[in-house]
Amino acid sequence: MAATAPITIKQDPLSTYKNERPLPFCPGCGHALILNHLDKALTRLQIPPTQTVIVTDIGCVGLSDQYFATNAFHGLHGRSIAYATGIKVANPDLHVIVLMGDGGAGIGGAHLINAARRNIGITVLVFNNFNFGMTGGEHSVTTPHGAITATTRHGNPEYPLDICATVGENGAGFVFRGTSFDRDLPERIAEAIQYEGFALLDIWELCTAYFAPNNNFGRKEMLGLVETMGLDTGLLYYRNVQEYAHYMRQLSKSAKGATPLPLKPIDPEFPNQVQKKFHLVLAGSAGAKVRSAGKLVGYAGVMSGLWATQRDDYPTTVKSGHSISEIILSPDEVRYTGVRKPDALVLISQDGLKKSGRYLASMTEEDVLFTIPEFEHVETRARKVILDPKQAGIRITRTNLALLLTAAALRELNLFPMDAMEAAVRRFQGRFADQNLPVIAASAHLLPELPE
Repeated sequence: MAATAPITIKQDPLSTYKNERPLPFCPGCGHALILNHLDKALTRLQIPPTQTVIVTDIGCVGLSDQYFATNAFHGLHGRSIAYATGIKVANPDLHVIVLMGDGGAGIGGAHLINAARRNIGITVLVFNNFNFGMTGGEHSVTTPHGAITATTRHGNPEYPLDICATVGENGAGFVFRGTSFDRDLPERIAEAIQYEGFALLDIWELCTAYFAPNNNFGRKEMLGLVETMGLDTGLLYYRNVQEYAHYMRQLSKSAKGATPLPLKPIDPEFPNQVQKKFHLVLAGSAGAKVRSAGKLVGYAGVMSGLWATQRDDYPTTVKSGHSISEIILSPDEVRYTGVRKPDALVLISQDGLKKSGRYLASMTEEDVLFTIPEFEHVETRARKVILDPKQAGIRITRTNLALLLTAAALRELNLFPMDAMEAAVRRFQGRFADQNLPVIAASAHLLPELPE
């Protein structure tokens, strides 16, 4: 008998993983009704499964994605909207559908609000059964006031979150409230999927395992709850607002090739005396313009044909504590920031001294410590140059002391002309030129042996 060729069966790869078994929910659970409505909506729309992504998080609803022949993503509780946002922004042409419970909506409330505010083009179906159904019937953010749950045995003392109003007042474009029993729910779901922006359907349903038996709560009571709470049903919000993911893609295309910030090239104007990497550290107090003085050194270095880096360290309080600025000047490209051993350390204040121990310990006789008379007795092997601010001849304050001492140190070090510092002030700190230029000039008085 002649051999026959093997039969090849062509199959949609997505349908390979579709679970064909019955839905796993409790008898009477509203999840099954809502999923059937979703199936009808997707069948009606005929969107290619490869262009559809169903995103779920933890909870009974998290079992749902496996029953659809689409792409799927299953993640942590309350984070489904965050995942969906990333998927939509990465590929705005996908139809991204989030299936989450009221528990997930509460846990991921910040994601929910911000997706609505941005008008991310995802469709969110909230399976709202007023409790955490998978973990034992604990109360959630939508549990009615006075309801009995596993964690509110004497009645829920809290008042429920109105999910629709929450997202609607924060920018959502399409917001609907209904129930799993609504015959037109497939149409409403289809409309939401077709809506380009953020769409949410708050779908009330029955949890027959916990909430319904604990509260004698059936279809009639659920429908009556809407009226008791003074809520409306149907399409509650509808806006024509530009969808975020597509808008960002358009911005990206229009900005292609353009620099985010205008380039300001700095052409060398001054000579320099730097033969190798020079490490300068300014150590002072936060809020005393230490970093500003460091920036001027860097700018002046670049204007003198040098490479420059700056690394700053200061506490989160910003205006109190220390402020350290580590600056590297080099005739060659610098591929790192940070200073282990300074060639020169400008010690400005007690706050700076507290953070300068490792610098002082590492410095050698070839290095220079510039500081004020108060710190004259600081122990270090480095050569000390004492700078007395009282000799400046101008009023010295907490906010100009760092620039005064730094400028004086640069005069002694002779890395580049002081004209470069003055030019850097005019170009990069023009608003403060009238304040800073006199300070730089006054720094010459701190080193009387040098000509002014």
